[in-house]
Amino acid sequence: MSAMTMTEKILARASGKGSVGPGENVWANVDVLMTHDVCGPGTFGVFKKEFGPDAKVWDKEKLVLIPDHYIFTQDAMANRNVDVLRQFAKEQDIKYFYDVGTDKYKGVCHIALPEEGHTRPGEVLLGTDSHTCTAGAFGEFATGIGNTDAGFVLGTGKLWLKVPPTMRFVFHGNLPPYLMAKDLILAVIGDIGVDGATYRAMEFDGDGVYALNIEERMTLCNMAIEAGGKNGIIAADQVTLDYVNKRNAGSKPYNVVKTDPGAKFVFEKVYDVTKMEPVIAKPHSPDNKATVTQVKGTKLDRAYIGSCTGGKLTDFRAAAELLNGKSVKIDTFVVPATTEVARGLDSEKIGGKSLRDIFLASGAKIGEASCAACLGGPSDTFGRLNAPISCISTTNRNFPGRMGHKEAQVFLASPLTVAASALAGTIADCRDLV
Repeated sequence: MSAMTMTEKILARASGKGSVGPGENVWANVDVLMTHDVCGPGTFGVFKKEFGPDAKVWDKEKLVLIPDHYIFTQDAMANRNVDVLRQFAKEQDIKYFYDVGTDKYKGVCHIALPEEGHTRPGEVLLGTDSHTCTAGAFGEFATGIGNTDAGFVLGTGKLWLKVPPTMRFVFHGNLPPYLMAKDLILAVIGDIGVDGATYRAMEFDGDGVYALNIEERMTLCNMAIEAGGKNGIIAADQVTLDYVNKRNAGSKPYNVVKTDPGAKFVFEKVYDVTKMEPVIAKPHSPDNKATVTQVKGTKLDRAYIGSCTGGKLTDFRAAAELLNGKSVKIDTFVVPATTEVARGLDSEKIGGKSLRDIFLASGAKIGEASCAACLGGPSDTFGRLNAPISCISTTNRNFPGRMGHKEAQVFLASPLTVAASALAGTIADCRDLV
């Protein structure tokens, strides 16, 4: 049997084959399907049209429904989408429905999935959202799919997938205190371009990666799609297993996979993290790379810390370290990804002060756990850019209109760089503060 990468091994298992290779098409059994308020209604429509109005989903315990995108709004159409989720969950008796307005509400799907134990090594996780690739941090094949494919999965539990070739990115060295995973992945995307990994797996490796906590690994995999990647993936180690075993929904068995020695990669690049500096993506593309020194002093109107990419506890702890005892010079919005993270703002302390108190004392505004401004959304969305202003953000995309106004300028950066810039009112180098 030929040597396989992690991605190939997972798709071989899911399709019942001894081995698979890049370019091969397989019928893969799906372990978890996730959908949310934006794509759920369309997915359910496809399912009912193709399988009948009274059809039942293939496995009601493998479907996860998470409203998160357009929820804290008065917009009637957005509210209707959540109602459609509620109706479907009720008629299908879906166990894992994290409804807004209840004590089960979670927030951003990509962070809620691991928190609630739906991410496990060796599995196939599909979601109707491009950033589903976040879950590759748990050593699984996780990718975003469209409503039509998701409707088919709802009825059959399978999907026809092409096995992607694997690109390997190795990070070596001790990460300096002024760098975060966001800097690493922005460097990669800047180097290979937004189409540099189109329909390829992006495997992250090296002692620099395994020194990262699980939240930072999620940031790396989260932005694989910004390079066109089919999936991002990191082999599970003890850090992964400790997290998964503590939360595993239904205590399901799972199989850890590792890339075989001698497995073939279509591309390999090695980075020395000790020689890297903070990275920024300038408008209007995640690959429009600049080092912070190249754009330092650029005027800003707003700072935003949140989303599946930058709204985790690690992100807020980093930002709060810089904001502690200081005042922001521009509008600064802080949005926890999930309700669990929001609770962490109160329980996590720096010098006896909670992160929440530090943010509020600095002049920042704190929103409710959700996607909020990241996808733009209705005009009453918290933090949405309703004017052509300049914003530095921990989110993952800076396309025109991504956070609201189509002429707004969005710079992508790490929580450390965003916090430093909020204090300066211009793009700032966190190395001056760390």
